[in-house]
Amino acid sequence: MEIKIGTNQILKVLHVLSWIIFFGLCIEASAIAFNASYTFIKGSYNVHGYWNGADFSNLYNFDKGYFFVIILLMIIVGVLKCIMFYLIVKIFMDKKLSLSQPFSEALKKFILLQSIIAFGIGLFCAFANKYRIHLTKQGVEIPELEVLKLEGSSIWIFMSIILFIIVQIVKKGIEIREENDLTI
Repeated sequence: MEIKIGTNQILKVLHVLSWIIFFGLCIEASAIAFNASYTFIKGSYNVHGYWNGADFSNLYNFDKGYFFVIILLMIIVGVLKCIMFYLIVKIFMDKKLSLSQPFSEALKKFILLQSIIAFGIGLFCAFANKYRIHLTKQGVEIPELEVLKLEGSSIWIFMSIILFIIVQIVKKGIEIREENDLTI
């Protein structure tokens, strides 16, 4: 007995997974923003058990401005990840992916936006890494980048470069398709 899984079934599964990841990322980004707001309104009440159990008490007690910058970087990266998956969900919902004509202007724009967002995430993660190193040199204990969800800056930048290369391939595919349409 042979089980065949077609492209349409795989795309449906990916659509559902994209929704799940999108909701998870939205919850994570909003929880970080809510905890930050609550911490600034109520004071240092919440810095011992921040998001994912990260302890920001040393950083908060050292300087609230440094604390704000780290939290802001966490929020920016979280929102960029949400936007990335929102665009994935949106392209599925708008039904702009056509298997009969895979090289389209909509696909080119989609991949280009994903490339730009991935590059932005990589830059903000790299800045957070440099900022964390700067703060630890001053003797401030900060949770690891993995706990802060700010790790992998080089991976994000590498992914953005790969996506940009794919954009160029799709662009060439569009040009070839348009040439073929003109000759017919």
